[in-house]
Amino acid sequence: MTVIKAERTPEPDPAAVAATAAVEQVEGEIRAFVRRDLSAFRRRQQESGDAAVDNIGSLIERVSSASVAEIERVLAELANVRDMLRGEGERVQREISGYASLSQTAMNSMKIIGDSLVQWKSQSPQLELRKD
Repeated sequence: MTVIKAERTPEPDPAAVAATAAVEQVEGEIRAFVRRDLSAFRRRQQESGDAAVDNIGSLIERVSSASVAEIERVLAELANVRDMLRGEGERVQREISGYASLSQTAMNSMKIIGDSLVQWKSQSPQLELRKD
């Protein structure tokens, strides 16, 4: 005797269902837009041959205008970022220069202190001899 278990299909995730519905809605709107645009284009194309060239130009202009505007916005934003990075680079160079100068001054001070200690120690035995 063979027992066949009924397989349960997992319930779809509500978020995935909502995302799929949103995608389908957007695709439907795109299809409707293309159909309206192409049907108007076809009607105009049948009306005159020269007008078809103008219609293609206007269609390309409409389709590309959003992309061109977005590219110009991104270029302006990149130019702002470039200017900000240049300013920050100059600031960092000034900071490094200041730290290098401070480090050099500290090294010179340490050398002077070290030389003074050597002289002081070399004079210290002479002082001890004089006390005796």
